[in-house]
Amino acid sequence: MADCGCHVEAQTAAQRRVLVWLLLINATMFVAEGLVGWWAQSTALTADALDMLADATVYGISLYAVGRNQSHKRRAARLSGYFQIALAAVVLGDVLRRFWVGSDPQSVLMAVAGAVALVANVVCLVLIARHRQGEIHMRASWIFSRNDVLANLGVILAAGLVAWWQSPWPDLVIGLAITLLVLWGGFTILKETTLAPDAKSPKSP
Repeated sequence: MADCGCHVEAQTAAQRRVLVWLLLINATMFVAEGLVGWWAQSTALTADALDMLADATVYGISLYAVGRNQSHKRRAARLSGYFQIALAAVVLGDVLRRFWVGSDPQSVLMAVAGAVALVANVVCLVLIARHRQGEIHMRASWIFSRNDVLANLGVILAAGLVAWWQSPWPDLVIGLAITLLVLWGGFTILKETTLAPDAKSPKSP
């Protein structure tokens, strides 16, 4: 029986729906976290907000790749990895600036914003979970969503330690850790695109 392509079309439509939701959620959280991070003078929250911006861009790139050939998908994933690394360098500069000039992070604002971001990213993780073993551009999206959850937990931990110790140092240290997590995610994706990038790509029946 000839292949009507229905499976591929359904899979493409499902990928688009998931990526649109991920893009909207992360773009919204970038604006919200960015504003609260600036107001709260929090390095960790600012780093997490910029991570949201990176992920929104990654999901946009992945959305472009849906339905295209494997070369486009590898290129999209590779571009996502480079963007994550570039953003990590920018965030690192902000972390070092705050180390130098000092800051006065507001733990309550940090905790609330971190908790809201955690809920948003858990929703993203659930949405992308069924695609985590799929094509390279979707695996990239899974890695970034998973890292986001870890970053959110870091923000909440930083808020607790800032309140407990009455010191900005936990915020600065965890902000640096989030930056390194973003950097690691970028290099992980670049490695994925180099080592058997199409090995897990599903085949049409």
